[in-house]
Amino acid sequence: MGPVRRAVPVSRFGTTEEPVPADEVVRYSRPADGLPPLTDSPAALAQAASEIAAGTGPIAVDAERASGFRYGQDAYLIQLRRASAGTFLVDPVSAGPLDALAAALDGPEWILHAADQDLPCLADVGLAPREVFDTELAARLLGREHVGLGAVIEETLGLRLAKDHAAADWSTRPLPDSWLVYAALDVEFLAELRDALSAELTDAGKLEWALQEFEAVRTRGPRRAKVDPWRKTPRAGTAVRSQRSLAVLRELWTAREDLAAELDRTPSKILPHRAVVAAAIACPTSRRKLFALKDFSSRQARQHSEVWWRAVERALSLPDDELPPLRAPLAPGELPQPRSWARRHPEAAQLLDVVRACVRAHGEGIRVPQELLLAPESQRHLAWDLGHEIARGRRPAIDAEAVAARLEDLDARPWQVEQCAAPLARALRRAV
Repeated sequence: MGPVRRAVPVSRFGTTEEPVPADEVVRYSRPADGLPPLTDSPAALAQAASEIAAGTGPIAVDAERASGFRYGQDAYLIQLRRASAGTFLVDPVSAGPLDALAAALDGPEWILHAADQDLPCLADVGLAPREVFDTELAARLLGREHVGLGAVIEETLGLRLAKDHAAADWSTRPLPDSWLVYAALDVEFLAELRDALSAELTDAGKLEWALQEFEAVRTRGPRRAKVDPWRKTPRAGTAVRSQRSLAVLRELWTAREDLAAELDRTPSKILPHRAVVAAAIACPTSRRKLFALKDFSSRQARQHSEVWWRAVERALSLPDDELPPLRAPLAPGELPQPRSWARRHPEAAQLLDVVRACVRAHGEGIRVPQELLLAPESQRHLAWDLGHEIARGRRPAIDAEAVAARLEDLDARPWQVEQCAAPLARALRRAV
């Protein structure tokens, strides 16, 4: 990797300890090479793929979705930049199959910011990296307080990018030039940022940690489907108390999801969360009572009135033995909520406090967020397993080697095991 290119003069590159001073930050509002044309046809895509393949070094990659507007998480714009090739803005909707682009991207390192956000939608269109550098993860491992792309570029490179369209509906066609400028700037300096952060990681002795985290993100499979996702409807919480109300919540949520998928719209744009919860609480026994509810009086809610009433009717007609239980069932391998442990599993609850405090303290010492140092789920499982062994009268081994083996079984990365095993062993021995 060559030296970092300074597109705008600054006195130095910023680090975690010494970010670029605010009075040296320069506003950067247009791509240096001008706004590239939109790659929105098979011919344009073939040309772009050829030029990217002929470029050098890693490839900066970003994707824009239409979260909050469309049902899924599809990519509606893909931004790419590579040295000696330039910046490309690819419209995956109109550019045709992306096979040629996939071939051009197959091999070089990809630079992304918050890779876990973009890799799934890129995989859906056949694009997958062999190697990743995640600038957001790098910033988190360095202990940065602000890890958004704009903040990291500003503190490291001394550039303030235009960030006006992050929440835009990227399914819009045609895409306005101002949006495309924003999109192009998202990849303009990722290579420079990668070099600066890589150097700082090396100086901090954290580069190997970062490489392990990048690989974990790259190879992570699809997230496990949630059990009863309808129970997580915002505002439902403890407000929906009876089994019958839960049935109304479930049926309305499911009907809304089905309709949202059919219309390709975000569910809450079709029927607000508060309306779903209000109906669940009220359990209206007639169409008139349903649409007398304040949250169902809007034109938006009445547009699909038949769908909503049929859902409520289904819930009301269910026999008692088919109603959802008050408590959500646990997924395979899932633990009960820790807030219930003190009463039912006191040994595990005590050890969880110890584990959390230890990980938090060690994370502060090495300037790594505790959730990155050891995943919260792994912290819970460690405390749970040890607590249950103790509750059954066993005396589990709690030395560094034994704790390391448990962390490995919980899929902790080698650097996490190396950092956590000994401190956790010491803390747990004192507790038991």
